[in-house]
Amino acid sequence: MIEAWRWFGPLDKITLPEITQTGASGIVSALHEIPYGEIWPVDAISTQQKMVANTGLLDWMVVESLPIHERIKRGEGDLSTLFANYRQSMANLAACGIYTICYNFMPLLDWTRTTLDAPVKGGGMALRFDRQEMAIFEIFMLERDGAEADYTPEIVDAAKQRFDQMKQNDKDRLLASIMAGLPGAFDRYSISQLRDELAKYKDIDRDSLRANYSRFLHEVIPTAATLGMRLCVHPDDPPRDILGLPRIVSSHADIAWIMDEVDNMANGLTLCSGSLGASPDNDVPQIAAEFADRIHFAHLRNVSKDADGSFQEAAHLDGDVDMVALVKTLMNEEKRRRQRGRADHQIVFRPDHGHELLSDIGRGTHPGYPLIGRMRGLAELRGIIHALAHEQKE
Repeated sequence: MIEAWRWFGPLDKITLPEITQTGASGIVSALHEIPYGEIWPVDAISTQQKMVANTGLLDWMVVESLPIHERIKRGEGDLSTLFANYRQSMANLAACGIYTICYNFMPLLDWTRTTLDAPVKGGGMALRFDRQEMAIFEIFMLERDGAEADYTPEIVDAAKQRFDQMKQNDKDRLLASIMAGLPGAFDRYSISQLRDELAKYKDIDRDSLRANYSRFLHEVIPTAATLGMRLCVHPDDPPRDILGLPRIVSSHADIAWIMDEVDNMANGLTLCSGSLGASPDNDVPQIAAEFADRIHFAHLRNVSKDADGSFQEAAHLDGDVDMVALVKTLMNEEKRRRQRGRADHQIVFRPDHGHELLSDIGRGTHPGYPLIGRMRGLAELRGIIHALAHEQKE
């Protein structure tokens, strides 16, 4: 397996020289400064690619992500220019030798957490999704119509009690935490702006979102196949409806539908163990085994779930996902690819998210993306991989 590292470009507080010291060889990055829907020019791709290559040790291997414009997700208006721009961006990336694109089809928000600094045992901080805090936000701050129906009476009552005790800075913190899951889009919404954006989705249900996703796949996957590219969809995070918005990449059945909708190797999956692992209904190693041949990229992290639907980022070898079983599944797939003679048999992965530890605390890195916490995760995953590789040789 190929070790990679998420880098947010020149504005990232973690520098490329620091990343070289982690031992990773691949970089996962994007051109975050380019607005959604616009073409990624060859010169901009090449400039960032050279920054990475000039380290002498790193190579930009995966794009995360080439964002999909919200109008495509809503199926709104004439989309021909947006699709043409997406295809041209893919062609420009291929011209620079970058052939793997991770993307998501989550409406409006990417990953969602309610707390960015939940304490962890022994010190440090983790990302957390608290069901009561989400109810506070949806019901009492956003005042979304119908939000109460998405929660049990016990959660609603507890949320009301907590909301009544909140000060304005507590509310501001909760909004900022929920908005933090947009690392590739530097816009952040106020409450009123979020209401306006949600209103644009009022007629979008699960079936219509699936239809719009199907259109996207049919518009771009043939081009990806011609270019020799691999697109790999990232699962919803968390894998459930959020803010009344449907989520359609949350389960085994969802992934099966996507792979079947355009049955082509260019239409693949980013196996994210944390996103899928946040649902008690998902057996992540089993999902990985079933769709192994379509996994083009992997995010490896862990979560610990609570009975009420809350969850918290765990250390990479803790939590509810059997990481050893999952990595073994991915390595078995690599072995199958190698036996079939595939030169690209290795799966690129990155240690996803990490606890803020030691000098990470207060450094101001992207939430979930500290240096030491991820390096700890990478080291732990590296140990699993080496042990399993030794086992395969026996």
